[in-house]
Order: sequence, then C-alpha cells, then structure tokens
Amino acid sequence: MRQLFPLLFFALFFVLLAGANFYLAKRFSFYFDLRNPRFMLATFAGLTIFMLAGIIGFTNAQGTFANSVYIAASIIMGFLLYLLLAVAAVDLLNLLVKTNAKMQGLASVALAVAITGGGILNAQYKRISKEEIAIPGLHSNITIAHLSDIHIGHFWGPKTLQKIVDKTNAQQPDVVFITGDLFDGKIRLTSKSLEPLTHLNAPVYFVEGNHDGYSGAKEIKQKLRHIGVEVLENEVTHFNQLQIIGLNHMRATNNDPGMHGTAAKPSMQSVLSQLNIFPDKPTVLLHHSPDGIELANKYGVNLYLAGHTHNGQLFPFNFVVRGVYQYNKGLKKFKETSIYTSQGVGTFGPPMRVGTKSEIVILKLKPSAK
Repeated sequence: MRQLFPLLFFALFFVLLAGANFYLAKRFSFYFDLRNPRFMLATFAGLTIFMLAGIIGFTNAQGTFANSVYIAASIIMGFLLYLLLAVAAVDLLNLLVKTNAKMQGLASVALAVAITGGGILNAQYKRISKEEIAIPGLHSNITIAHLSDIHIGHFWGPKTLQKIVDKTNAQQPDVVFITGDLFDGKIRLTSKSLEPLTHLNAPVYFVEGNHDGYSGAKEIKQKLRHIGVEVLENEVTHFNQLQIIGLNHMRATNNDPGMHGTAAKPSMQSVLSQLNIFPDKPTVLLHHSPDGIELANKYGVNLYLAGHTHNGQLFPFNFVVRGVYQYNKGLKKFKETSIYTSQGVGTFGPPMRVGTKSEIVILKLKPSAK
C-alpha cells in the first residue's frame, strides 16, 4: 500500500486541480456576468497547464528563455493558490456582508495580488533564528551556523548567497553546516555561484539534498571541494570537540521506501551500522530530511540537523507538512537527541513565503550541567 502512495497522491492532486479550475471559472463568470463559463475555464486551464509545464519542463533547463518561463510559471502557481483561497474567503464574507458580484471579483484579485507580492518580499528577508542547546561532554561553547535549502537556481543566485554569507559571518560562528538543497536546477550550477562561500569565516561542511541530486550532485560536490568545503558522504569526521556524521539523502530504514529512496539505495539504518561512531563523544548528525530520529538516538547523536520541509513554505501547506513530518520545524527533542529542522533560507517553486520564514539558524552549543 505504501508503494502506491505516490500514485494516489498525484491522482488526488490532479482531481483537486481540476476542481479548483471549475470553481474559479464559475465564480469569475458570475463576477463579471459571463453567460458561458467556457472562456474562464479555458483561461484557468491554460494558466494551470502553463504552470505545470513551465515548472516541470524547465527546472533543469538553461538560458534566458527557460529562466523566464520557469519564473513566470512559479509566480503563477503562487498567485493561483491565493486567488483560489481569496475567492473562497470572499464567498464566505459575502454570506455576512452582501456586495455586488463585480466588487467580489475585484476584491478577490486584489487580495491574491497583495498576498503574492507580500510573499515574494517575505521570502527575500533572511531571518536569524537562535537557540541554545546543552550537549553532554562539551568542555566549552561552540557556535554553529546551520544553512539549508538555499536553492540556488532560477530565482536565487550568487548575490543572494553573498547576503546569506554576510549575515552568517555577522553571527561569528565557529563552524557552518549546510544540510542540502544548495542548488535547485542546473541554470546557475557554476563556480561563480559558489564563490561567496569562500568568504565564510569558519570551516564549512556539506551534505547533499534531493534537489542537489536532480541538479547534479557529483558536479556540485566537486565544485564545493575545489573551494575548500568539506563534503561528507556517509562518513564520520571531527571538528574541535564535535564528532560529525554526514549522510547522503536517504530513507530511514531498509523497509521504508520513502519519498526519495528505493530499496536499491542504502538507508540510514544500514549506513549508520557500518560507521565508526564513538558513542560518548559530542555528536552532530547532518542529513537533509528529518527522518530516522530513533536511529540517531540509538547511535548516540546529541544534535540532528536537517531541512527539506520548508515548513510547507506557503500557507496552508505548513499544516500539511506538520502532518507528514513530526519534526517539521525548529528545535525539538527525542529522548536524549535534540533535532533542529530548518525552514530553509531559500525557496522551491514560487519565490514566496506565506506563514513561514527564510531562516539562518545559529545554535550555541554549551556544556551540559549534568
């Protein structure tokens, strides 16, 4: 049954998409007194097809035209989502406050435009999230910066990365951990895009995410190693007082197909059992998605750093992600293991954040009182 989940998900997605198109077409035909809703249905269907084709077909495409199509399709995706929610909200409000049909239509469009514009602005503002975590075995404080889901690609490039680097340096971390999805397509997969990382004033460690795999993980890792970033691939290393475990993006257990793993690939369960891990040393685990917390705890991990979820990125998907991932955002704990799931500092798809934030995570690790 679990193997059928992706098929069921996509079937439900397209059913909901078709329903949304019919709903918007009927409402806008009513708003603007169009006797035949076919024109509006064709309009919304056309926008939906363009949106899907632009995002799916041009994610890894390169060149000015491809970039323009992807940008337009992604912004249309966000706009249509909030147009649908705006129309529903206006319909509900109209039950209490009666207004004419044209006014309802104009109000719906204005609300969707405002939310879309606000979401684009919000995504560009990179916030600093700070936490303190007590780690057994530490002898002195260590400040770490956790960056995840930067998604260099059609929207975010070296200028954005430089701003992230400058904000990170201002926090004076001792070490920087990047937990995947550094890239989001091949369009800016160049050494120039990564050059800002050379300005970080601390050692940098990287593990891959699923979007790095789509973009070309091997090439990304080669370029990172060339500029001095330490790339971890299912291995253990050490920095200062910390033992660092870095894993490729994988499913948690051998029996879990996961969203991005198959039985042909290793799992956290199989990889961790083969690593030379010192159980009594302060340990940080780097993995792209917040899966397998039980395994992390079993192998003595004190702090698990992950991303991937974006906390849904766009309302109301933050509620969906909360149902899918138990550790969907922020600092939480499972027994003796702390886990911080970053909401990400970039975006995927629409360059927008509504109800979520783009964050640079600064964690102060301090000796445990025990």
